[in-house]
Amino acid sequence: MQYPKISIVTPSYNQGQFLEATIQSILSQNYPNLEYIIIDGGSNDNSVEIIQKYTEYLHFWCSEPDAGQYAAINKGFAHSTGEIMAWLNSDDMYFPWALKTIASIMTELPQVEWLTTLSPGFWDWHGFCKGFARIPGYSRDAFLDGRYLKWNRLAIAWIQQESTCWRRSLWEKSGSSLSTQFKLASDFDLWARFYPHADLYGTESPIGGFRWQSSQRSRHIEQYASEAEQSLQRLQTQLNWKPNQLREFAYQCWFDRLPKIRTLSKPMYSYTGKKVVREKFDSSDACWHLKEHHFGFAE
Repeated sequence: MQYPKISIVTPSYNQGQFLEATIQSILSQNYPNLEYIIIDGGSNDNSVEIIQKYTEYLHFWCSEPDAGQYAAINKGFAHSTGEIMAWLNSDDMYFPWALKTIASIMTELPQVEWLTTLSPGFWDWHGFCKGFARIPGYSRDAFLDGRYLKWNRLAIAWIQQESTCWRRSLWEKSGSSLSTQFKLASDFDLWARFYPHADLYGTESPIGGFRWQSSQRSRHIEQYASEAEQSLQRLQTQLNWKPNQLREFAYQCWFDRLPKIRTLSKPMYSYTGKKVVREKFDSSDACWHLKEHHFGFAE
């Protein structure tokens, strides 16, 4: 197996109670071509002491005041050189097979420019796994229709930042930075800037997990929603997007939740997504394969 260089940035500020678990979830995978960067915002808890324990495994780290989470991530990526990029916040964690899975898929399938999971995971405050969600699929049309605004009544899913990675070439085509215009939804804004250039592929394999803890910024859902909707509207305008009226009608009427007409109405409401599947998985010839599939609410 080839091991492309993977650059991961962890932004952190006063997250000492979670930071070491995040670091260990990355380093314990022993991925042989890892470029790990930690940008601490000048924490006054025990974060720096924790980071210093792992300095020999870090490509770069610093602890100094910055302009917030997304400015910190941009600073980290400015120090990176990896072919594959991702960030993992300092209270979240990867699953033990994440980096090997990402590297294998993106080595075998060069057409995959960004990748995420169809099985997003979750941790509780103590780091116990709370379980997994099921994402029916990813589609640019669905994104433009607002189906990944998960607070929306007609949403079908969301794109889990903790499980998403991309090629540096896509990052460069999309502006080479996260927007600092937004306080909370710069991840969604990045996805909106990726989609004009490349489709998002999903894998059944869990990659990362979001930790539920009481002080996280993402609980400010109304502000996140407002920012994400601004970003989406900008993309819709840029692409002169017109929603499929028949599909909108089918979703408004919940056609895919009525068993007797679901099969007949599926062409009306479904989207076409792309996913990565494992073939010949019971033999030494196992490999990754791309598959188109149709999905809607009730997948």
